[in-house]
Amino acid sequence: MRHLNPAAEDEFAAFFAARFPQVRRLAYLLSGDWHGADDLAQTAFVRVASSWHRIRQGEALDAYVRTCLMRSFLSEQRRAWRKREASRADPPDHADGLDSADAITDRVVLMRALAQVPARQRAVLVCRFYDGLDVAGTADALGCSQGTVKSQSARGLAALRAALGDALPEITTAVSGPTRRGT
Repeated sequence: MRHLNPAAEDEFAAFFAARFPQVRRLAYLLSGDWHGADDLAQTAFVRVASSWHRIRQGEALDAYVRTCLMRSFLSEQRRAWRKREASRADPPDHADGLDSADAITDRVVLMRALAQVPARQRAVLVCRFYDGLDVAGTADALGCSQGTVKSQSARGLAALRAALGDALPEITTAVSGPTRRGT
């Protein structure tokens, strides 16, 4: 990894401090586990740090860290040991005090159902419906075609509906993310 000059280190530190919580939440939606989310977020930021000298625009940085996160997640899912061992934090470690009991229950049910969706479909659903990316942005983040995003979205939503089963009508606003772009 290239060593950053002090000014660049300060810029990266500020970017990291501002974006880490959001990237960690996104990683949690992918992995379903806070420890795995920490690992994924750390991996994404290490990749960003190694390319810091090339990428400086704010929008490009956000897209680059998202792409690094998604690709790290999908790469990790392909590893053989991952299929044998899966750690889950059930129920969540702590409540933030802002949610009602029903919202927490809905979120736990949704996270369990999301964990049953295949990894690539889950990554597409998180990009599209949590992070608010359009089809083209999701395709860029995952390194696939727009047609793949559309088909994986449809299959992922069907898998999520099947996993939710009878709980589907009760889940209304379990997880709400930013909607910067159209869904």
